[in-house]
Amino acid sequence: MKAGVIRCMQTEDYCPGTTDFKMIREKKGAFEGIEEDIEIVGFINCGGCPGKKAVLRARELVKRGADTIVFASCIQRGNPIGYPCPFAKKMKELIQKDSPEHIKYLDYTH
Repeated sequence: MKAGVIRCMQTEDYCPGTTDFKMIREKKGAFEGIEEDIEIVGFINCGGCPGKKAVLRARELVKRGADTIVFASCIQRGNPIGYPCPFAKKMKELIQKDSPEHIKYLDYTH
């Protein structure tokens, strides 16, 4: 798996993504059961609310080799700020519409 991770811009001032990287390395959380090696192609924020830049950023991750777009838990679950992204569903829909059909998606990391 070649993963491109998109995270919430609101959390990046205080969250270095440590748990995301740990889950990938240890194949836990959303990565449990993945037998192949996991390479992180990129780790980028959504571009800020309402997440419109995420489409271009996902496109670039795919261009750089990602076969899976991973939405970090800060987007879908609101970790660690306790506030899930109100634009998450629409953001994912727009990314899926713009991306090649073979791209897979994970809705959280931990």
